Amino acid sequence: MPRLLLISVLLFGVVHLPRGGPADVYAADPAATPAAIERMRELWGLDQPLHVQYGRWLSRLAQGDWGMSYTERRPAIAVVGDRVGATLRLTGAALLVGLVAGVTLGIVASVSRNPLVRHAARLLAVLGMSVPTFWSGALVLLVFASTLRWIPAGGMASIGEPHTLRDALWHLAAPALVLGSVYVAQWMRFVQAGLDAVAEEDFVRTARSKGRSRVVALLRHGLPNVLLPLVTVLGLELPRLISGAMVTEVVFTWPGIGRLLHGSLVARDYPVVLGVLIVAATAVIVVNFLTDLLYGALDPRVRYA
Repeated sequence: MPRLLLISVLLFGVVHLPRGGPADVYAADPAATPAAIERMRELWGLDQPLHVQYGRWLSRLAQGDWGMSYTERRPAIAVVGDRVGATLRLTGAALLVGLVAGVTLGIVASVSRNPLVRHAARLLAVLGMSVPTFWSGALVLLVFASTLRWIPAGGMASIGEPHTLRDALWHLAAPALVLGSVYVAQWMRFVQAGLDAVAEEDFVRTARSKGRSRVVALLRHGLPNVLLPLVTVLGLELPRLISGAMVTEVVFTWPGIGRLLHGSLVARDYPVVLGVLIVAATAVIVVNFLTDLLYGALDPRVRYA
């Protein structure tokens, strides 16, 4: 709780740090008079000192009131809540892609004796971790959506057609693969390096001395020891996954909280921006806590005081 309170102070200050505010967005309208803009600032409470604004916002937040969205004219909690499901769907699919493909490729790269396979795996890891998601996403849209027309250009569903599981997966595939590609490369290298390290451990040598092949010994005895630290890595990677999802949502016009945050920042919609950031910060704290508990449950040697 104290950590979340400190984060809320920092987020509130950073959001209000740039000069201007939501009223300045309306000032671009020639019909907007200075008196009307000032009345708008008073209505939103933006004429008060920053510490007073924070106190009022925190008090309402503790009561479940995130304020009213300046642009949509409805509660910010409802605006954010409408987009959370789409982001969970995208991040969950990307996490699944990263885990399945990353672990599988890491195993193949480690157990293979072919140097070409190992070099190809290393090249794939470098490319996956080096190419930013906004560039790879734009490239995927250019090649597979605009040129080949194999995938939709964006969104979660086809307009004017029934919402089926096939249509949903068709729209989800490209952004999930783009977002998950970064983690495929990273977790592949993690699994490969871990298996290479445990291959020389005594328990693997003992398994091989009993007649088991190198591949079987690594998969049965070495892989569980490699996957256990991966639980901690997953918890630490959540902030990066959320930030990557926000960029991917903008590129693929995916209606999640990342795209909502982008539009709200442009419009200086402070209640919605703060709502999205608080949700993301809370998710990171909760997942890190659950990761610690899960690691302790999986490894009996870990004990918490």
